[in-house]
Amino acid sequence: MSIILRKATETDLPGIHALVCELAEYEKGLDNVTTTPKSYKKDFKDEIFEAIVAEMAGEIVGMALYFMAFSTWRGKMMYLEDFIVKESMRGHGIGAKLFDAFIDEAKKHEAVLVKWQVLKWNEPAIHFYKKYDVLFDDEWVDGKIFLTPMPKTP
Repeated sequence: MSIILRKATETDLPGIHALVCELAEYEKGLDNVTTTPKSYKKDFKDEIFEAIVAEMAGEIVGMALYFMAFSTWRGKMMYLEDFIVKESMRGHGIGAKLFDAFIDEAKKHEAVLVKWQVLKWNEPAIHFYKKYDVLFDDEWVDGKIFLTPMPKTP
């Protein structure tokens, strides 16, 4: 099994979006996905986000999507928005390679920390992250405001 890790290009965006939808389905939130490959293309061109893809035999089997952010207390940081390996490809070390590549990318950008979120019930992901020197923070409460209407569920 030959896995190639590389920075994403515009042609990868439909595959990245498909993986995001797979993750959203796993998290029981597919109805809340309002992005499209077309919106990804615009935001990618506008340098809103970057991604690293894992490719096997010309197919994208995993990805880490991230962007630069800023911590007023620490400085430059990189935020991992989504990180997924196709379910059929899990258990082959692809996730560790992608996560390590994400960490390396953050170091190249001279980020002083990386952040992400994981759902409390996602035990496989939490177990994965515990292999790293991770600080899980129970002190902060996430907040968000949707500036566009969420889709109505049937």
